[in-house]
Amino acid sequence: MTYSTFHPNVKKLEHFFQRRSIARLDELRHVIDVSGRTIFRVLARMGYLSSYSHAGKYYTLSAIPSFDADGLWAHSGVLFSEHGNLRHTIVHLVNKAPGGCTHSEIQDRLQLRVYGTLHGLVEAHEIGRAEVDNLYLYVSAKSATAKAQIAARQRLIAEPCAPGPMPDAAVVIEVLLAVIDSPKPYPTEIAALLRTQGKAITPEQIQAVWAHYALGKKNLVSRRLRR
Repeated sequence: MTYSTFHPNVKKLEHFFQRRSIARLDELRHVIDVSGRTIFRVLARMGYLSSYSHAGKYYTLSAIPSFDADGLWAHSGVLFSEHGNLRHTIVHLVNKAPGGCTHSEIQDRLQLRVYGTLHGLVEAHEIGRAEVDNLYLYVSAKSATAKAQIAARQRLIAEPCAPGPMPDAAVVIEVLLAVIDSPKPYPTEIAALLRTQGKAITPEQIQAVWAHYALGKKNLVSRRLRR
């Protein structure tokens, strides 16, 4: 059965999504009393997306989200991507990142645990993984792109941006504690850790502390912070 934009079921779902924006399948079945298969036929006619969080159990119409620069949108704690499911979204983020992505960077950006998905994508050769300065970096599956991403990350590690003024003592302490707690103390990892802790510390402040204490030099983290 084909559904036009004027079909009663289409109009009912349109009105529902105008009020709610997102919904589970069982909620949609209360709106139009039909089978799940029929609902998906109606949604396909209208254009829809399923969430990449909550096991894909939430749906929205394609016209509703206001996606950010990475093609992500969140509503009431439910996460959607214009790239589709979690796997497709991770592949997109990794491919577009000039310096590749670390596990923490991807997890922080997507607000979701991604270790298992990353492992599966590497195993399926949909993305690559390289070790850069004791840090696992996820890169494009295309060899030439991956080499460029690795080189860019190496430059970022070797030549960080010029630091700004030192932040106040409370911020310095938070950054140094995060360096101690992080298994891989790099500015990007520290920034991700602090964000998960709800600390409003900017990358510029982290970089200033990083440069002041020469935390990028080998063995200085343990010598300076564990005395």
